[in-house]
Amino acid sequence: MTRDDLHSIAERYLEVWKRHDAAGVALFHAPDSIAESPMYATLRGRKAIEHAAGAFLTSFPDLMLEGDAQVIDPPNVAMFLSANATHTSDFFGLPGTNRHIDFRVAWLFRLNADGLIAYERRIYDFTGVLLQLGVLRAKPMKP
Repeated sequence: MTRDDLHSIAERYLEVWKRHDAAGVALFHAPDSIAESPMYATLRGRKAIEHAAGAFLTSFPDLMLEGDAQVIDPPNVAMFLSANATHTSDFFGLPGTNRHIDFRVAWLFRLNADGLIAYERRIYDFTGVLLQLGVLRAKPMKP
């Protein structure tokens, strides 16, 4: 697979996230794909990946993602993104707070010969998200 092929797949993957299409997100993954996420731990297979994407999109239905950069080293892709959304419904048992979150994300994935994601690692500051939601409180530093 060429760099252009990988770039195109990565851009289309971002577009299904932007459309809030959890089933479409899952279809970019191989049937036995593994996705690691600070929020959802290790997801195995399309059903688990679709469920987690759907849960996040339900909790944050106005999710907006912007691609900042890509690094491609076949068969690997790294995408760096900016994300923001509003928490409107249940998120791990926390009722909607209508609080806004803003965070940076890195998606690292390895594609198989069929052009499907075989492995994905999502990297972001989950603790920072919880702070923005008011679940955690930061203790101010003393000078």
